[in-house]
Amino acid sequence: MMRPTLRSALLISLGIPLSLILIIWDEGLWLFGVVYLFLALLLIGFDALNSLGASRIALSQNIPQLLYAGHEDYAYFSLTISSRLRAYGVTALLDVESEYLNKAAPVIIDRLDQREVGELAFPLVVKRRGKAKITNLWLKWYSPWGLVVRQTKWDLDHEVSIVPNVHAVKTAALQIDSRDAFHGTKVQQQRGDGTEFDALREYQPGYDLRSIDWKHSARHRKLVCKEFQVERNHNVILAFDTGHLMTRPIDGLPQLDHMINAGLLLGFMALRGGDKVGLYGFDAKVRRLAKPLGGHQAFSHLQSNCAELDYQHNETNFTLGLSHLSGKLQRRSLIVLYTDFVDTVTAELMIENITRMAKRHLIIFVTLEDRELSEVAERKPHSVNDIAKSVVADDFLRDRRVVFERLRRLGVHCIQAQAASLSADLVERYLAIKHQELI
Repeated sequence: MMRPTLRSALLISLGIPLSLILIIWDEGLWLFGVVYLFLALLLIGFDALNSLGASRIALSQNIPQLLYAGHEDYAYFSLTISSRLRAYGVTALLDVESEYLNKAAPVIIDRLDQREVGELAFPLVVKRRGKAKITNLWLKWYSPWGLVVRQTKWDLDHEVSIVPNVHAVKTAALQIDSRDAFHGTKVQQQRGDGTEFDALREYQPGYDLRSIDWKHSARHRKLVCKEFQVERNHNVILAFDTGHLMTRPIDGLPQLDHMINAGLLLGFMALRGGDKVGLYGFDAKVRRLAKPLGGHQAFSHLQSNCAELDYQHNETNFTLGLSHLSGKLQRRSLIVLYTDFVDTVTAELMIENITRMAKRHLIIFVTLEDRELSEVAERKPHSVNDIAKSVVADDFLRDRRVVFERLRRLGVHCIQAQAASLSADLVERYLAIKHQELI
């Protein structure tokens, strides 16, 4: 498509006042207006003939098939020209599905000619998981004198799958250094700590007297002590609340996606540590239940199940969700509950059901810190309305502290962290629980 620019309109309109002035001065100069219009149109036509045609531009693309939630990637395009003509002020715009991706800013190239390749790079910033479509690439450029602008469109119709951020999981796992890190494919025995019996050994000075086995010592007529190793094969259940509170965006992503990314890292570390990892999703009803599996191959199973957790707009039924999970677990497990709440009233049923679960299982309660609420509460007020907002925000924060205190008294491990540090805080707490043999 080709059309005149504002510069062309100004060029033509400039002839109107000039013609009027000349006609007022001398009526015989009326022909000047016709000649001026003819010359202006001739210039515009000549400039249009020297503008680059859309058929002379070839496009090559490199768009990723897979994107990770919370990880920025790029769509790359290359423009090549098969003509001696040039394009000036080239502007490119990429159409994406706004529900899943942020709209990228236009890319501008000052000049494009046959001697060089025009490189375009559009950032693909994820807003939520799902299947996003990249539909069109628009290109606009000007003629040499800027009197004509041309525009063309390429239909891309490219679909990108957006999945939980496994790339960040593997990167973060390499950065975590602890005594419970396992390397290789063979089981690493950690003797002298834990609750699982491993062997009998003759007593040596410095051994814990409580480890002496008096019956076997009497039988062997010398002091013999028990040696233990760290217990493996614990069940770790990642329980995700998929209700409407988890769809609220924090740092550009829904809370649920931040929770899933943190859960994948924890699951990866737990599988490396010899434990079994399962997944549970619920809101107004049970959405997904994956039984605990062990081994490195179980991570791909965990990843696919996390990708199937969809955003829901229902209020979470903690009575149904947590009681159903309790009925499915046959042995004591570590349950990591990823959820959110507003105040003590809405959290009452949640606390009641967690109380019953905490009698048999060990629970880690995970939620994201509400920075917006804290900023409102701490902001310096400038009006009566600001004071009212600050008081309400402070009440909500106080309610959250009350809920956390009640959960801690039940023996629940509570984690409230910012999205950037949630994964590391959660893994550190898990490793501390393993070290203390609390499961």
